[in-house]
Amino acid sequence: MAERRNSIGERAARQLANTTKTPPQWRGATPRWLTQMLPWTPVEAGVYRLNQALDDDFEVRCSPESGEQLPRALSDYDVQPREYVLTSITTTVEIDTRVSDLFRSPMDQVKEQLTLAVEKLKEKQERELLNNRSYGLLNNVDPDMKLSARSGRPSPDDMDELISMVWKEPAFFLAHPKAIAAFGRECTRRGVPPATTMLFGSHFLTWRGLPLVPCDKLPLRGNKTDILLLRTGERKRGVVGLFQPGIPGEVSPSLSVRLMGINQAGAAYYLLSLYCSVAVLTHDALGMLEGVALDHYYEYT
Repeated sequence: MAERRNSIGERAARQLANTTKTPPQWRGATPRWLTQMLPWTPVEAGVYRLNQALDDDFEVRCSPESGEQLPRALSDYDVQPREYVLTSITTTVEIDTRVSDLFRSPMDQVKEQLTLAVEKLKEKQERELLNNRSYGLLNNVDPDMKLSARSGRPSPDDMDELISMVWKEPAFFLAHPKAIAAFGRECTRRGVPPATTMLFGSHFLTWRGLPLVPCDKLPLRGNKTDILLLRTGERKRGVVGLFQPGIPGEVSPSLSVRLMGINQAGAAYYLLSLYCSVAVLTHDALGMLEGVALDHYYEYT
């Protein structure tokens, strides 16, 4: 009689095995390149006043003629400068203390919930930097700094024209990933594929040495979108992000997490607040290529 061999099955064996777990993964998270590329200026008391010198026509001469009086070179200032008041982006997180007490190994339930909330808060921040009705970049492009795509699709000619508008030390293009793909196809069609560069450990397409930074917060209007070109930094009179340092409960610059309390049902409430804004210091620091088409269904010639 043959000997019968008993062996443990896979399903039973897994009862004794440890399972390696990942933290919760949120597929809505993005690299948020805009917030990384912008220089950030601290605001002392929540208000940033942008003082502007008024344009004037005074004449500067190398040397006066004999007996000629020197012109008085004086620049006046805008008596009603724009003030940026930092806006708040807030959310609350509710966590049952029984759940956080009992099920806190191997991962802290409170920490993981707050981490997810912070990710969503920062995604909202980048969206506001572009689309906010008051300070959003898309709503603060000077009319003289806008141009339309000549052929509909984003072309090297259009990008060169945009550079000619923001020519004083431009920093980077900002475009929807689909717009960057459309530009790459158009460059390939013309036989001038764009070069790439490495930033923050990632590859970016470039044009004339300027990186094309992808951002999915730029709206798509059907088959069209816009491309921005920015000059950045206070020293260059460009675009700067604004934040408030040293706020109570600060966990990162201008971001606070505070325990609001625990109710009678044992639920703990946390308040997350993020304060921010963005300022365009001079009108020629921000240019826009409007209405570029994303349609790639065309034949190469």
